[in-house]
Amino acid sequence: MRKLVHLIIATLVFISCGKNNNDKNITKKTDNMKKVLFVLTSHDELGNSGEKTGFWVEEFAAPYYFLQDKGVAITIASPKGGQPPIDPKSELPDFETEATKRFNQDTETQEKLKNTIPLSEIKAEDYDAIFYPGGHGPLWDLAIDKNSIELIETFYNQNKPVAAVCHAPAIFKNTTTSDGQPLVKGKKVTGFSNSEEAAVQLTDIVPFLVEDMLNNNGGIYSKGDDWSPYALEDGLLITGQNPASSELVAEKLLHQLQ
Repeated sequence: MRKLVHLIIATLVFISCGKNNNDKNITKKTDNMKKVLFVLTSHDELGNSGEKTGFWVEEFAAPYYFLQDKGVAITIASPKGGQPPIDPKSELPDFETEATKRFNQDTETQEKLKNTIPLSEIKAEDYDAIFYPGGHGPLWDLAIDKNSIELIETFYNQNKPVAAVCHAPAIFKNTTTSDGQPLVKGKKVTGFSNSEEAAVQLTDIVPFLVEDMLNNNGGIYSKGDDWSPYALEDGLLITGQNPASSELVAEKLLHQLQ
């Protein structure tokens, strides 16, 4: 009987140790996983045009799935929290890509979008990088949002990458370095070009042109062909010109995280 008791105790100890080791492995894997914060606009009015705007689906979906498939943990935030507005034009068949098709069938990510975290609750130290998808919305809110500005500056000062694509480089309008200089000053940057804005006939609707703002802030702006992939990396700043550049920006971001 005594031998049987000892055998049972030994078995329980073995199982417990094995469980503890598994738990440690899971924790270790989670701790080593890179964490990227995606920030989406909360603004849905396209100036005084009477039309709706928001974030551009491809500019969210392409980098989101690229990074997620590489094992990156992604948190989604927005100025107001909750469901960020989607630019209705980005859902049209003309702008459909493999990434947007995947998003349209991905109920889990759609549910995640409904519950974005308010920017006021985000702490930069919890993440390894920050990524801003575009759409026209950021021109109105993220360009002036105090929480967003503070986060970007904190990420930069903590030596963490800051990435933005298409209209999202609008986030650099009011961000500065520790000595008060524009964050993009002297940096190679890109973003939605004046010619692309003219092509979509919104030059007189938007509050400012991304290309002009980046130049005015001392950025070394350049662009590729309209609507073609073009992205630049200068230190911690990674920028893309248009929707087609979204995954390229994510690739450059991943390279910095590795």
